Amino acid sequence: MPTPAQRYVASFALGPEAVRRAREAVTECLPAADVPPGSALADAVVLATSELVVNVLRHASRTPVLQVEITVAAGQLVVGVADTEPTLPDLSGAGMGAGLRMVAELAAAYDGDLNAEPAVDHDGKVVLVRFGLPSPGGVHQWSKEQGRETVR
Repeated sequence: MPTPAQRYVASFALGPEAVRRAREAVTECLPAADVPPGSALADAVVLATSELVVNVLRHASRTPVLQVEITVAAGQLVVGVADTEPTLPDLSGAGMGAGLRMVAELAAAYDGDLNAEPAVDHDGKVVLVRFGLPSPGGVHQWSKEQGRETVR
């Protein structure tokens, strides 16, 4: 029987504390998703979240309330950052800025990806970053030769 999806949502006003609050909200829910605090995966998820929130501050500054959602299901952890700016970011190799490129690379290091889509329940968009989770009993180990974590 598959494990039911877990969903965590944090909403807060956009402002100077947004990045810190998003990082804290994500960090709090990672242990429930079986992502050990201080692990390389936890650090990657928190860093990706920070970058996505910084992009909202830069490109969707009229967003009154920022929403960060974590969903854990089917061996993946997905971070979604929603704002009220309807313009989707250019996720092509040539169109991405350094922050989104880093987020895409972090996701790829965990067999994940970066995507953006129009919001379903409001005007705006959601930027999603997916991370593959280790299989039950798997252990993440950083491999300097490969430059990424591997499940062993």
